[in-house]
Amino acid sequence: MRNIRATREFPLALRLLLLNQFGIDIGFYLLMPFLAAYLEQGLGMSAALIGLVLGARNLSQQGLFILGGSATDRLGPRVVIITGCALRTVGFALFAFGGSLPLLLGASVLTGLAAALFYPAVRTYVAFESGDRKAESFALLNVYATIGSLMGLLLGSVLFLTDFRLCAVVAATIFGVLTVAQALVLPTKGEPPRRPSATVLGDWREAFCNRRFLLFSFSTIGMFTMENQLYLLLPEGALSASGWKGSAGVLLAAGALANMLFQLRITRALQRNGGGTRWISSGLVVMGLSFLPPLLVCGGEAPAGTSEAVARMTVMVAGSVLLFFGIMVAHPTVLEMVPMFGRESLTGTYFGLFYVFSGLAATAGNAVVGRAMDFGGRTGLWWLPWLVCLAFGMASAASVALLQRGGMLPGLPVPSGAPVVEGPVVGKPVVGKPVVGKPVVGKTVVKRAAAPVVPMAPVARSGPQVTNASVPGGEATGPASDSLDGLRQHDPARLPGPARATDEATDQPPR
Repeated sequence: MRNIRATREFPLALRLLLLNQFGIDIGFYLLMPFLAAYLEQGLGMSAALIGLVLGARNLSQQGLFILGGSATDRLGPRVVIITGCALRTVGFALFAFGGSLPLLLGASVLTGLAAALFYPAVRTYVAFESGDRKAESFALLNVYATIGSLMGLLLGSVLFLTDFRLCAVVAATIFGVLTVAQALVLPTKGEPPRRPSATVLGDWREAFCNRRFLLFSFSTIGMFTMENQLYLLLPEGALSASGWKGSAGVLLAAGALANMLFQLRITRALQRNGGGTRWISSGLVVMGLSFLPPLLVCGGEAPAGTSEAVARMTVMVAGSVLLFFGIMVAHPTVLEMVPMFGRESLTGTYFGLFYVFSGLAATAGNAVVGRAMDFGGRTGLWWLPWLVCLAFGMASAASVALLQRGGMLPGLPVPSGAPVVEGPVVGKPVVGKPVVGKPVVGKTVVKRAAAPVVPMAPVARSGPQVTNASVPGGEATGPASDSLDGLRQHDPARLPGPARATDEATDQPPR
């Protein structure tokens, strides 16, 4: 109920995007986990051809995220979201009606391209539309994605027993409905104003030259590696500990329930206690420690009976839930911070590049963990992959902590009406229009070294201090509201970064 109430507090566009994420994950997990089995059992393909079909989807998705980000910046997120959903509709329909290798390869490429388009576009739209509630909106996005993936797996496991083509038809139908709904309902007001831009290569060069952003992206690769163990190491460990083939579903169900109950509570608690930025390292530590409980039950003999299997599964569920808690702490704030490293007009590009890094990290991390699993199985060092994941978590947490201590991370947005401004005042007060019965209010322009000119909060020129009333939704009213809008548009917490021009200089427009 808490998640539903929070969802209803957001504008219609964000509500639709949350439902969109829910539907996307249902459709994806309804089909993709069963594709390899269908290609092998239903079409009789060799392992090499199966790897080619699956690899085509992964390559097109991970390699084209940056293109999706740039398209979002230049065309606007709404157009890119609708296009992505439409392409995935076509791709999943091809899986239903195409049995030849060229058609299957085309379907894989289209589904990968679709993800490369709408993931950066959705995150960009959410960042623009949610205002100072970005952490909450990304937290809800995480909730809907988790629940959608679980429901997709459950529904897909039932439909796959009937016919894989039915899985594909249902998934394509879901994406078709989402495409139509977004075309009819999704407004354009969440998009930034269009400005003439330099070349796309210039945008990419600016993002690649942003040293703070690159360091942050590489510091969080452990998070994505550990997240992916929900589908690799943890299911294998649960099977080994309990001897039950359905144990992986129990881990995901327990994590989804914890996510649904606690994600929003955790995000709001972090916002009340200094903001999520200071807690990212803690979340990564929790994620790393979640791989310690399985060491108590994995690698031994098969369970002697049902009671022992249940006891072992309890330990595995505890580790899985602990991993989800770490994700709930770190993930929303990480997404909240991504657009803060660069210009607002390049938000999509930064999200696209960030997803390129995360995809590469997940692939490389899975390869390392998989190699550790194979080596541990041959040598009896069954504990090796679990300690590798622990090392990923601790290294990632330490890296983020060092960046934060060195002042390399952007802070959270300054609260409206109470900005903290450093440096001497060099501008002159700009006096606003007088209002009958109220003192004249202006705004003081200050200048910092190597930073754009930033408007301060309104300062009363005479008479008693003015207090502006607020209306539901946080919009200020009264003579100081223009100044508050200026603060939102020129957030001094955004780091300029190397090779980055100000928002006013150039450009417009891509999880």
